[in-house]
Amino acid sequence: MTNQMNYGVIGNCTSAALVSKNGSIEWCCMPQFNSQAIFAKLLDRNIGGEFAILVSKDYHIKQSYKSRTNILVTTFTQGRNHFEVLDFMPRYYRQNQKCYCPPDIIRYIRHISGKPKVRIHYNPRPCYGQYDVKTEVRQQYLKISTLKGSYESVYLYSDIDLSTIAARAPVVIRENCFLLLSYNQKLTGLDIDSIDLEYQKTKVYWMNYSANTRQFSVYNDEIQRSALVLKLLSYQKTGAILAALTTSLPEEIGAERNWDYRYCWLRDASMTIAVLTRLGNYEVAHRFLSFILGVIPFKNEKIQIMYGINGEKKLTEKILDWLQGYENSRPVRIGNAAYYQKQNDIFGVLLDAIYQYLSIYQRETGEDREDIWTVVRTLARHVQKTWHSKDCGIWEFRSNPKHFTFSKVLSWVAMDRAMKIAEYFNMPKYAQIWKNIGDTIKTNILKNGWNSEIGAFTQAYGEPYLDAANLLMEQYGFISADDPKYVETVRLSLEHLSRDGLMYRYRNADDFGVPSSSFTICTFWLIKSLHKIGETSLAEELFKKVLSYSNHVGLLSEDIDFTTKRLLGNFPQAYSHLALIDTAIIFNGDSVSDVRIS
Repeated sequence: MTNQMNYGVIGNCTSAALVSKNGSIEWCCMPQFNSQAIFAKLLDRNIGGEFAILVSKDYHIKQSYKSRTNILVTTFTQGRNHFEVLDFMPRYYRQNQKCYCPPDIIRYIRHISGKPKVRIHYNPRPCYGQYDVKTEVRQQYLKISTLKGSYESVYLYSDIDLSTIAARAPVVIRENCFLLLSYNQKLTGLDIDSIDLEYQKTKVYWMNYSANTRQFSVYNDEIQRSALVLKLLSYQKTGAILAALTTSLPEEIGAERNWDYRYCWLRDASMTIAVLTRLGNYEVAHRFLSFILGVIPFKNEKIQIMYGINGEKKLTEKILDWLQGYENSRPVRIGNAAYYQKQNDIFGVLLDAIYQYLSIYQRETGEDREDIWTVVRTLARHVQKTWHSKDCGIWEFRSNPKHFTFSKVLSWVAMDRAMKIAEYFNMPKYAQIWKNIGDTIKTNILKNGWNSEIGAFTQAYGEPYLDAANLLMEQYGFISADDPKYVETVRLSLEHLSRDGLMYRYRNADDFGVPSSSFTICTFWLIKSLHKIGETSLAEELFKKVLSYSNHVGLLSEDIDFTTKRLLGNFPQAYSHLALIDTAIIFNGDSVSDVRIS
């Protein structure tokens, strides 16, 4: 099996970095997740920039996570010469109970034995490597800054001689030492004791997080790692959760399905909240809900399918034409033009999220009750006006809007949840109006979304193509698992959309041709659906198979190649890890069910 997405991820909910299995940092944006990259070798091996610790070829290198943390350990061994690098970004609570998570990367080098010889290849290239940089060796730090364009700079602190680092000359490791990269100039001195303290505090933070995450009897390690990934992808400042850390990692090598995923998709909201609360991660879920409620407009303003992690609305798409792209997969994009698309399913997702919010945090709504009710009426009014119209669908088709079956299902979800919320607020007239609209939508779906010739619910009205999104009909409560129409949709999806246990989203052509790679979350949807209809042995067989395709430290991307099983698409993918957790829980005899307002 070829798996070339062999990176571990470190981060602190402000920014993050990808570290290769050989210990080279090859992707990092600072000072925030959505800032310009200072290391982008991932997207251009010549000018992208990296931060590597180089050893001779006869070293054995091994990488893993420190148990129950997001601290990555890379060990280097050559006979008696042995050292390890602990990579992390500081995160812990200070005495004032405020979380400290600076735009810093710490590379804590621990000497174990012998006299290992290394070269430190420190080559930041701010602004995605577009401009040349200058290097200044100062008494306390090594400063690298851009010579053209918008001014950017980063600082490196170390107890290794800074001139030696700048010259990339050999260094012999005789004792513990450190490298600290910061977006900011430090105001206090650093030494090995202060670095060790940062390490210990950060380790305790992550271990406490893991200890407060629900434990399971089977697949617990996989659930724990995925929960740590999701926490790492949550943005400290606003509570937004990123879809992924990267941009333009291709769904297909050499092709143009390359998108920027460093944003927050509202569609992910309801599943995120359901899964995180089931794990006991209420704080992450609550903050995400607060972010969602903060970006939803009160009345007539357009609701977007996605926002920037600070709530930005304009996410203009641009092409960085000076970058070669991941394995020459061009173009490299930043921004995402999908932000202005019309997708009718988004209202159902948001109302489902609000419904869960009220279910979980009933006592905390307080002064927000009237604001929430206004938002609910706004969303319901949008659905009433738009459910019967065409849209771009869950997969963000960029042309040719259609009557997508799943968009209609989510419109039904919107009315169902709005009705329940109206009952919660003791507004029976609204509840009845929305119930009637929901009944109309459901009748329409059963008439037009079901294709009697195919024998399944299809992607769009009047078309023969299957779509993996329709597997979610049961999870959202639209149809029961034992309904013959749902059972047949699952079986035909397995037959026509599955290949060697991995799932296509769909197999018909879209704006960029016919899809050629599997979509990881759809494989989990299939597994859960099979379990629901009683195919439990097959479901677990497929689950174990897809877990085997995760990388060396248990991480998953957006896509998996059908033939080579290599990871493709943006990485690590929040939705893939959410679905992993959601699916793993069912094998513990405990499925994630809809929360009900008591």
